[in-house]
Amino acid sequence: MPSDQQALDFEQALTELEGVVERLERGDLPLEEALRVFERGVDLTRQCQGALKSAQQRVDTLMKRNGEVEPEPFSVPDAARDDRAEAP
Repeated sequence: MPSDQQALDFEQALTELEGVVERLERGDLPLEEALRVFERGVDLTRQCQGALKSAQQRVDTLMKRNGEVEPEPFSVPDAARDDRAEAP
């Protein structure tokens, strides 16, 4: 596992975050280890959020540069929203 000082790319951070979630969901970690793993998850979440924000800024810049397309807010279709609500 890379140290906290090393920045992971989005896909690596997301994959590691998924592993963190799985470990915590099992519920078999001692308290101190669970807290350490949770902290790592928070760090990874922040890295992912930063990468997504950066990507959004790049897309916005490209769209403004071309001047032809206006960005539209993303909306989830009602059917997909209903599917997520039913998920455990």
